[in-house]
Amino acid sequence: MVLIDLLKVLYCTPFLFYSCYTDILTRRVSNRVWKVMLAGAIIFVTYDIINGGIPALVRLLFSAGVIFVFVYILFQFGAFGGADAKSLIVLAIIIPVYPTIEMFGLVMPLNGVPLIDLFAFSVFGNSVLLTVVVPLFLFFYNLFTLKPGEMIERPAYLFVGFKADISKLLGRHIKLIEEFYLSEGEFHTKFRRGGASIDEETVKELEGFAADGLMGRRVWVTPGLPFMIPITLGFFVAVLYGDLIFAVTKLLMMNF
Repeated sequence: MVLIDLLKVLYCTPFLFYSCYTDILTRRVSNRVWKVMLAGAIIFVTYDIINGGIPALVRLLFSAGVIFVFVYILFQFGAFGGADAKSLIVLAIIIPVYPTIEMFGLVMPLNGVPLIDLFAFSVFGNSVLLTVVVPLFLFFYNLFTLKPGEMIERPAYLFVGFKADISKLLGRHIKLIEEFYLSEGEFHTKFRRGGASIDEETVKELEGFAADGLMGRRVWVTPGLPFMIPITLGFFVAVLYGDLIFAVTKLLMMNF
């Protein structure tokens, strides 16, 4: 099973890399990627069922069923994109339980298999934890690019966005953190949860506010995170190390 597990990981890798590439460029991943990935994986599914029998089929159905229900609920609440959901469902079918891979004298995952042996679920958990690096990256980016006065201006924004000139807003996968508007002749700014979309009309309005001296030319924006990147990182972390949530939980229990 060690060789077939390695082949599964190698097979999934180019599809995940390609999905990251298209997600970065367009924030979309074609459904064809997952259809081709699933079609090509029939050989792995067939091998597992032939060699593992009914238990292997049960594991596959349980894995796919649990992940499908889980990501469907998240998708309905708007917390998950369609491509993200499909990637996890396909992974749940190809690799229902944790793969075991031996390389360089090591047996992976290094942290062992978690109590809940659902590989795709661990991939999701890892991806969520790995998104923590995004606020840290934004903070350090702002630390080196902003003036002291700009950092004091909106300290909470340092972890969720960065500043950009009004002329450079269009054509980028970003949203305004704040909404700008006039009410009864007075200029107002308002925090917009989830971000405010940017179009030509928005930019024209901001240019007008800046020209009138109501605001500066640099505004706070938040980037749209292509979630296929943390999912792909979560995949490799799960393969090589294991379940990060399981590891953190185990560490906390040992210290109490």
